[in-house]
Amino acid sequence: MNNMEQARFNMVEQQIRPWDVLDAEVLDLLRKVKREQFVPAEQRSLAFMDLEIPLGYGAKMWHPKLEARALQALGLKGGEQVLEIGTGSGYLSALLSHLAAHVTSVEIVAELSAVAERNLAAHHIDNVTLAVGDAANGWGTAQYDAIVLTGSVPLQPTALMNSLKLGGRLFAVIGDAPAMQACLITRTAADAFESTALFEISVAPLANAPQPQRFVF
Repeated sequence: MNNMEQARFNMVEQQIRPWDVLDAEVLDLLRKVKREQFVPAEQRSLAFMDLEIPLGYGAKMWHPKLEARALQALGLKGGEQVLEIGTGSGYLSALLSHLAAHVTSVEIVAELSAVAERNLAAHHIDNVTLAVGDAANGWGTAQYDAIVLTGSVPLQPTALMNSLKLGGRLFAVIGDAPAMQACLITRTAADAFESTALFEISVAPLANAPQPQRFVF
C-alpha cells in the first residue's frame, strides 16, 4: 500500500468509522473517489486530515467525517434528484453523483464552479449539472428528493425546505459559531417538516444566507 492509499485507509478507519459512519456503501465510496484529486495542488498533503481545507474565495472543503456523515444521513438509494448548495471543488458533488440519479450543484463563485467542472470531467462524472448563482434563498421551481447545504446557516433554510418533495431530506449545519448543529430536515407533509439534530460541528457560513433579526443595543 503506497503512502496515499495508506493515508486514505487511515482517514476511513481512524476518523470516519469512529464518527459513527457504518454505512458500507458510503465507506466504499470514500475509498474509491480520490479525495486528493479535488484538493488544490498546494494543499494536497492535507487531503486526508481532519480539518477544513481552504479552496480560495472564502470557501472551504468540509472535514472528511462531515462529508461522510452527511451522505449517511441523507440515505440515498440511487434514484434521487439532489440539489447541492455550494459546489466548492466538486468532491461532495462527486460522492453524491455515485449515490443518486442526478445532482444539480450551485456555486456562487464562478471560478470555483470552473474548477469543479474540470475535476468532475477528469473523473468522467456526467450526472452532475453545475450552475453559477446564489441559491441561499432557493433555486428555481424544481423539487428535490435531497438537498445539502455546504455552508452553515443561522436559521432553518425555509425557502430551500419548500423545494423538497414529500419525504425529501435536507442536510444543513444550522446556528451561529461556535454552537452549530448538523440537522436533517424531512418534509412530512405539504406544510410540515420534521427536524432531527444529529451532532455539533462548526463550518464556514453560506454566502447571503437569510439572517435573523438581531437586537442592537
